[in-house]
Formats: sequence, structure tokens, C-alpha cells
Amino acid sequence: MDNRIALVTGAGRGIGRAIALSLAAAGRRVVVTARTKEQLESLVGSIGEAGGQSLAIVADLVDQNAPAQIVERVKKTWGPIEILVNNAGIGSSESPQQLVDYDDDFWDRSFAVNVNAPYRLTKLVLADMLQAGWGRIINIASINGKVPVLHGAAYTASKHAMLGLTKVTALEVGDKGITANAVCPGVTATLMNDKRLQYDAQRTGNTPEQIEESASLLGRRLDPDEVAAMAVFLAGDSAGAINGQALNVCGGRCFN
Repeated sequence: MDNRIALVTGAGRGIGRAIALSLAAAGRRVVVTARTKEQLESLVGSIGEAGGQSLAIVADLVDQNAPAQIVERVKKTWGPIEILVNNAGIGSSESPQQLVDYDDDFWDRSFAVNVNAPYRLTKLVLADMLQAGWGRIINIASINGKVPVLHGAAYTASKHAMLGLTKVTALEVGDKGITANAVCPGVTATLMNDKRLQYDAQRTGNTPEQIEESASLLGRRLDPDEVAAMAVFLAGDSAGAINGQALNVCGGRCFN
């Protein structure tokens, strides 16, 4: 691959980190953002040791000004963003609740990160992509953008919204050399999902091992690298005919 500029949000750990490492290994210059400086420093070190190029920007996407600040920093340092991976997200595991008791502040914060930030970043990078006649927008959604998760109203609703944003983006710019697609991971072995696994074990009376075995038809949770592989494929020229899709990487958990 060429050294196109990619931005990966929520890259400090889990799926975002795996995507950033995989894109760098494929020859992309990777800008990584997250809230935790130490996680980004570790990631940048790993990319550098493997011979890749990266730029770290500490940012909290709850702040509605953060997307513009990130994009401006990248343009001043390297140039326009050509691949946008909207990965940062707040999961249901952070505050699982029944809808009748739902925390309004948690709802708002979930939408700020899971929907508003991807919207703003997409809007900000599109002008340069349209001028160049090439671009890739990859939204890391979830199978919960298609099927609900119990006690996860904000996560479910926000991931449905992310799929809607993906489709309207594809509809508007699909004839301009730009694609917009969503990757819908199933149950993946991340710190965020570890918390959800423990919650479901306590809620159902099963062991964490039993919950994990039922995570997919594979009898296990996915590895973040398995999700990253789809993102890297969508970022390439060979995926140019794939547009407006919500592609499951779930080990057979969801057939929608």
C-alpha cells in the first residue's frame, strides 16, 4: 500500500489499537487519538519499532471542539486525512441499566462520542476527500447496530445511528471516489467487553467462561486483530466497489 494518511480514533487499546497497528504495517501513516497519553505513547512506540510512521494526539471526543482541533493538527503536520476510522466509543458495560432507570447524562455522553464525533469528523474530512477524488470512511459500529443488547439503550441506539450516518454518507459521495462503510464487530475480547462479560455473568448466574463460550458460533470471543483485518481491507483500493455496507465480523453471532 501507499503511505496515505489515516486517522484512527479510540486507538489507545482494543480494536482501535489493532486497527492502527495493522494500517501502519500496511504502509499507512497513522494518526492515533485517545484520552490516555500513556496508551498512545506505547502504541506509537510499537508502530515505530515495526518501521511505521505515526502521530499521537491526546483528545477527548466528548468535547465537540476536539474533532476540528484534531483535523487541523493533522493537516498542519502531514496533510489532509485520506482514511478516517471512527472507532472511539462508549459501550454498555460502562453503565448497564434498564431503560426505565436510565442515566440521562450517560445517554448524552454516549451519543457525543458514538455519533456526534464521527459526524463532525466525517464532515471535516470530506471536503479534502472530494477535492482529491479519493477517500475511505470506516465506522466501527457493532452488531448491536442491528440487534439490541439488554440494558444497553444508549449503545444500541447510537450504533443504529452510526449505521444511518454511514449509509447517508455513502449515498452522497459514492460517485466521487469515496466509500463509507461500517464494520460491525461481535463480542470481542477487549477491556470494555471484559466488563460486560462480568455483568452478564452476574446477571444470569452463569460463569464468565460460559458467557464467553456463547459469544459466537466459534465458541469464543473475537480477537481485535480479526476486526482490524476488515478495516484494513476497506481502506484499500481493492474495496472501492464496497460502499454503504454494514459488514459483520462476529463469528456467526448475527445473520442480519
